[in-house]
Amino acid sequence: MIGTQLRELRTKRGLSLRALAAETGLSPTLLSQVERGVTEPSLATLRRLAGVFGESVASLFDDAAAPSVWVSRPGERSTLSGPRGLVRYERLTPGNGQLEVLRAVLPPGAATSEEPWAHSSVECAYVIAGTLTVEIAKVTHHVAAGESITFDSRRPHRYVNPSGDQVEYIVSVTPPSP
Repeated sequence: MIGTQLRELRTKRGLSLRALAAETGLSPTLLSQVERGVTEPSLATLRRLAGVFGESVASLFDDAAAPSVWVSRPGERSTLSGPRGLVRYERLTPGNGQLEVLRAVLPPGAATSEEPWAHSSVECAYVIAGTLTVEIAKVTHHVAAGESITFDSRRPHRYVNPSGDQVEYIVSVTPPSP
C-alpha cells in the first residue's frame, strides 16, 4: 500500500507531515489521508513526493515483497490518477525500479498534463483503441490503434485526446521516473 510506503519514507527521513507538506507544496491533510489509505494520490502528487525522496514513482508503492513472477489481474491492480483525475492509470507491473507498465484510458478532450514535461527515461506507448495524439518537443504525432511510439522522455512530451471517443493505451517507461 502506498500509504505505508510513504509513512516509512517520511519517518526514515525524520520528517513530520507538516515538514513533508512544506517540501512538497502539498497539504498535511492530503498527506495524512494518503498515508491512512483514505485517498489515492494523483500522479502529480506522486511525482512531487518522489522528487523529495529522490525515488521513482514506482518505488513509492510497497512492492518490496514482490515475487520474481507476478500476475497482474483486473480489479487487483493499484491505480494512479493524472492531473485533475482526467486520466487513470492501472499499474500492470510491480514497482521494482526498472520498468513501469501502465494501462490508461484518456477521455475525449483530455490530456495527461497541461504542459509537456520531461524525465530521464525511454517511453513506449501502444494504442489499443482510438487514436492518441503524442506531443514530443513541439512535434505532434498521431498514433492509431495497433500502432506504437517510442521516444526519449528527456524531450518534453504529453499525451492528448482531441477526439470525441476515449483512447485506451499501454505505456511502458524504463526506468520509472519521478
